[in-house]
Amino acid sequence: MKIFVTGGAGYIGSHVVKALGREGHDLLVFDNLSTGHEWAVLYGQLIKGDLSNMTLLKKLMKEFNPEAVIHFAASIQVEESVREPLKYYEDNVCNTINLLKAMKLAKVRNFIYSSSAAVYGIPVNVPVDETADMKPINPYGATKAVVEQILKDMSAADDFRYIALRYFNVAGADTDGHIGQLYKNPTHLITRALKTAKGEFEKLSIYGTGYPTPDGTCIRDYIHVDDLARAHVQSLDHLMDTKKSDIMNCGYGHGFSVKEVVSTVKKVTGIDFPVEEAARRAGDPPALVACSDRLKAKTGWEPRHDDLEFIVKTAWKWEKDLTRKAYAA
Repeated sequence: MKIFVTGGAGYIGSHVVKALGREGHDLLVFDNLSTGHEWAVLYGQLIKGDLSNMTLLKKLMKEFNPEAVIHFAASIQVEESVREPLKYYEDNVCNTINLLKAMKLAKVRNFIYSSSAAVYGIPVNVPVDETADMKPINPYGATKAVVEQILKDMSAADDFRYIALRYFNVAGADTDGHIGQLYKNPTHLITRALKTAKGEFEKLSIYGTGYPTPDGTCIRDYIHVDDLARAHVQSLDHLMDTKKSDIMNCGYGHGFSVKEVVSTVKKVTGIDFPVEEAARRAGDPPALVACSDRLKAKTGWEPRHDDLEFIVKTAWKWEKDLTRKAYAA
């Protein structure tokens, strides 16, 4: 199958590109490389470009003529979205509209969307399922909710179908060790904790210890990036088979607190790095845990790496490999 992948040089996108490439799909990866990396694209052809460039988008969509589009390209930092909401509406909503316009002109009708559990805000029930109301509490989550509404409206109006995958907290690295997370200033807890263990940061900050959770810190559902990549492959197969739009959560159905994650990182690394308590960050819900029954029932997806220690071990191996590569360079 010919698949156009936006943001395919980024952390999650590159793992999905690898999973699709191993299945023999013909891939065109489109990425502006603002947070992605050319070396992370292990399959397909990479075109550097931005979704704001409608001329290039229309040209590529017409020439490549994909059967499906998988859309990862977005700005994703919750705290930054609170400070710079216009940037997030431009990157995540306006640029997605450009992509959808280019798809419509080329008569491309199948779309997998990288959404987020942030659309739920502070859910009434945890674990949260897809029937819960979308009440985002930060601009990042709001942009994802807006795009989901656009997709719903397009699906109702035209011969267009989509699956929106609502990610919970994605972590870990490729189990083969080829790719992993590499941001200039990572905000993901596990990555930041590991870099603190390596000595790249002086200390790790825990943002808020007075939440209504057992130990006072936020609880999140951590899903291994390889499991999430398989969820995309199986969701795309399901979409192509059924031609029906849907929304699906991607998580394991149980969560870990910030303190539990920090404890696991210290156990895996064997390093007792400094940790400080800091003020809450704007836009952080106390707990987000997925009910992924719909994903399992409809696509046959089952997690293979549902183990926090394993997730941390793969990320730690990647971090140590990065250090060795840096010294070798």
